[in-house]
Amino acid sequence: MTKYERRGESRKFDPNFKGPIHNRGCTDILCCILFILALLGYFAVGILAWSQGDPRKVIYPTDSRGQFCGQAGTPMEKKPFLFYFNILKCASPLVLLEFQCPTTQLCVEKCPDKHLTLVQAKISNKDDQEYYRQYCKDGVDFNKLSPPELLKEGLCPAMLMQSKAFTRRCLPALGTMKGGVVVVGNQTTINVDGVNINATDVLEASKKSNVVVEARQVAMRIFEDYTQSWHWILLGLVIAMLVSLIFIVLLRFLAGVMVWVMIVLVILVIGYGIFHCYMEFAALKGEPGADVTLRDLGLQTDFAIYLQIKQTWLAFMIILAIVEVIIILLLIFLRKRLLIAIALIKEASRAIGHVMSSLFYPLLTFALLAVVIAYWAITAVFLSTSNEQVYKVFNNSECEFSRETCDPKTFNVSNISAQCPDAECLFAFYGGETLYHKYLILLQFYNVFLFFWCANFVTALGQVTLAGAFASYYWAFKKPEDIPAYPIFSSLGRALRYHTGSLAFGSLILSLVQIIRVLLEYLDHKLKGAQNKFAKFLLSCMKCCFWCLEKCIKFLNRNAYIMIAIYGKSFCTSARDAFFLLMRNIIRVAVLDKVTDFLLFLGKLLIVGIVGIFSFFFFSGRIKAVEDAAPSLNYYWVPILTVVVGSYLIAHGFFSVYAMCVDTLFLCFLEDLERNDGSAERPYFMSQSLLTLLKKSNEEAKSVD
Repeated sequence: MTKYERRGESRKFDPNFKGPIHNRGCTDILCCILFILALLGYFAVGILAWSQGDPRKVIYPTDSRGQFCGQAGTPMEKKPFLFYFNILKCASPLVLLEFQCPTTQLCVEKCPDKHLTLVQAKISNKDDQEYYRQYCKDGVDFNKLSPPELLKEGLCPAMLMQSKAFTRRCLPALGTMKGGVVVVGNQTTINVDGVNINATDVLEASKKSNVVVEARQVAMRIFEDYTQSWHWILLGLVIAMLVSLIFIVLLRFLAGVMVWVMIVLVILVIGYGIFHCYMEFAALKGEPGADVTLRDLGLQTDFAIYLQIKQTWLAFMIILAIVEVIIILLLIFLRKRLLIAIALIKEASRAIGHVMSSLFYPLLTFALLAVVIAYWAITAVFLSTSNEQVYKVFNNSECEFSRETCDPKTFNVSNISAQCPDAECLFAFYGGETLYHKYLILLQFYNVFLFFWCANFVTALGQVTLAGAFASYYWAFKKPEDIPAYPIFSSLGRALRYHTGSLAFGSLILSLVQIIRVLLEYLDHKLKGAQNKFAKFLLSCMKCCFWCLEKCIKFLNRNAYIMIAIYGKSFCTSARDAFFLLMRNIIRVAVLDKVTDFLLFLGKLLIVGIVGIFSFFFFSGRIKAVEDAAPSLNYYWVPILTVVVGSYLIAHGFFSVYAMCVDTLFLCFLEDLERNDGSAERPYFMSQSLLTLLKKSNEEAKSVD
């Protein structure tokens, strides 16, 4: 068996073949049924999650009885802040283990604004007593009970200290005097039950009480930045869309010129980035604190600090310089093949010119993906908040019932309160022991898996639709007379009617690999602190292998979908035919297809670079003409990063049409070469420009061979 026989049989001449076959049947019916059943199960999981979940649990702070502070329509509506009876207990290591302070927590209207002890309040005037009463539990007879009784029953805090609201939680208003002395209000010590406590201890307790919301601090600032800049972000994304559309239109009429302009501009944009990083690096020379290393600085919630040290800009400059050198070297080594790739892009421009509706198809893909992402995100939130309130026993002294679950309604009359006088039954976390809660992690896993499957299906549907439309263009002998009317709609109809099962099959294979990669990332996160070097090495190898496998499957799926769009066969048959066709023409694949992908990637890079640079100057307030219009932000990199990522997705959406067009024309081009010989009896379907491309590719293939 020769090497060519191992790569499958070449296509034979067929005088009746004139492009995508219309007389076709349904393919991969079993996978279609499986996909429909999986979707029905997905909807059932969503309905179950929405009936059990409560997103308020991630929005509002929760008191010791599991009530939401500040929740509209509840008794706590006018009490938006969470108050800790004894903030010092939050310094316990228990906080780090169970994310809960072992002290009573109440919803209050406002945080305390003065220092006052319970004893002082009892012997003080009526106003102080009323002021103190609002920080005690509801229904407490403040006047009749003595301070020891109030403290023994845990009805009131031992003292109040001046506090400030932080993420809706009342934390001590700590400050620093000259010399670094920590104070609460203006006092360096406070008296609790006759014991003087340093304000530094209060600071440590405040940090521990805030361990759960430490990360949320950054999230709240980022959310605030989005509320301030969302309209400017939308404007930036609209500009990215217009730039992408203008670039595509110009590419349609001036493909050769635009490709060279694109190459030059990419080099200039990255070069400017290197220059800007160097200027920032030079400007920080001699500045106090600029020589601090990233390792010494550690993780900071204020990311602007990183831009004030030289090492950050040096790292940016080195990264951009490496990218610049790689691009220049690739352009030098691929200089001959660039001319061939430009010819293929010109032909793709003509195809898109005859199928202009293809430029707007990415909008449908974006809309469907937005629905898939929104459904997944909402279901994930409801699943994660569908747990019930779990109460546990918290105490300071030895107690055999410590950390056991309890019922706050019967706790005061139970044996636990009798044997452990200082124990309290407090809200600990959200969980549950029902059948639903036991399998909650599996429902989350199913939600993630169906998200991958649906997202990949939407992408596959777009690829098959575009491939069918562009194949109709290529196999039209007389262009544009033989091109069918509404090629996009015809191709979309064929894909949904006949090949839903094939698309689901290809998407399922890719989703299985992606979910395995997610599990490997989860294991890697769990093994961060492990000392087993072999396990880490093995996990890294597996992650690398599955990353490569995902890329290979995406490449095979893409070409299989093109063959499905043309011949209407099953997924496995189409994948095999596409693979052997590419293997029989492996030199041309290397010469033409991949070089074209590289040029299209440079186009996306150019659009992202242009929009990113302008957004950087705008949001950082460096454009004097619009300095007043720029919003005041905590992190100006938040809208910049959003605009850059959004611009790339938009540019990728438009250029994906070009990429799919190039891949489809390339596969049809290879099929044409095998079916026909250019004679009068077996003429090529390719245009004159592709005939020239054929000669150049043959010369290049010989030089490579």
